[in-house]
Amino acid sequence: MSSDNGCQPQALTKPALGETEAAELVDRVFGLKVSWIRPLPSYDDQNFHVRVSRNKDAVQDAEEYVLKITNSEDSQEPDLIEVQTQAMMFLSTEGFPAATPYLTKNGNIMSLESGDCRSGNKKFIIRLLTYLPGTPVAKIATNAEILYEIGKLAASLDKALAEKFHHPSAKSLHRGQFIWNLANVPLLDQYIYALGQNKYRPLVEQVIEQFKGKVIPKLSSFRACINHGDLNDHNILVDSCSDSLENPRYRVSGILDFSDMSYGYYVFEVAIVIMYMMVESSDPLCVGGHVLAGFESIVPLTVEERGALFLLVSGRFAQSLVIAAHTALQYPENREYLMITAKNGWKCLMAMFEVGQAAVEEMWFKTARAYVDPLPA
Repeated sequence: MSSDNGCQPQALTKPALGETEAAELVDRVFGLKVSWIRPLPSYDDQNFHVRVSRNKDAVQDAEEYVLKITNSEDSQEPDLIEVQTQAMMFLSTEGFPAATPYLTKNGNIMSLESGDCRSGNKKFIIRLLTYLPGTPVAKIATNAEILYEIGKLAASLDKALAEKFHHPSAKSLHRGQFIWNLANVPLLDQYIYALGQNKYRPLVEQVIEQFKGKVIPKLSSFRACINHGDLNDHNILVDSCSDSLENPRYRVSGILDFSDMSYGYYVFEVAIVIMYMMVESSDPLCVGGHVLAGFESIVPLTVEERGALFLLVSGRFAQSLVIAAHTALQYPENREYLMITAKNGWKCLMAMFEVGQAAVEEMWFKTARAYVDPLPA
């Protein structure tokens, strides 16, 4: 979803290959025969779930993959795609459930290919990634335990990237005007027109102004790291680790979509996770404390970072709602997928401001404190 000039967050061409074309790509570039293929939902790239027929020269165990075809804009930044893929490989070796690439016939982790689409012939970077089984968090009833684990995972992931990941192309993650970086909430002024006469538009405008005045001046006091940047309810997979229907237990089985990786701050990641976990919860205002407790079990937040959390969560709601509306105007055929978060997002954002920052923070911090200093039985 890159846009380094800050002018058009979706000034890109989403690939529009058919299943037959995609299967031919897998054969030609990776030397694998596709026996089954189906499209996967996506924001601005194109993804296919593929099953391959094994051949005698294959050395990898996986038989299912995701063919990822990157949009034409991001495909012009091969260093960025390279470092995202290398980060996935690094995290996999560190024990995180991240996908890894199947190498091309030339031994590369990706390939630049031509493809016909609505705007003419474009170049797209393609990768074949291991398929990660599991159920998206969006499709389960979340509970305190899995929210805590997701928060812990987010902090552990950022900490590993910050302390151990080194790559010559890492500088490409300094994506100054990248619209999805949480520091760039003020850029939403350029796209808020997409909300039209939405009755909630004044609330989003309020969030943007408060963000400018109360968050931007404090950025230099936050601790920097590399953010995954999009640990949402569809990018985290879980599987069941219990047979109890009354009290189900889950563990994270997959982390998807590293295309929003960028340099940011630890507090950005926890705010992003809280926002997306709120969207899927029946009691959204209570979510933050459990996620925060898990995150702080690995990376405790500073006073300044905690003080910005409410507006950071609100800022991510604003980003998601405004950019989705803007993109839906460009790709109306993909509107249903683009507006998934908006279905509950508006209600969650309204609830935060109706209850008020002080009360919401008290709720979050009290819940997080109970994990560290539980009351006696």
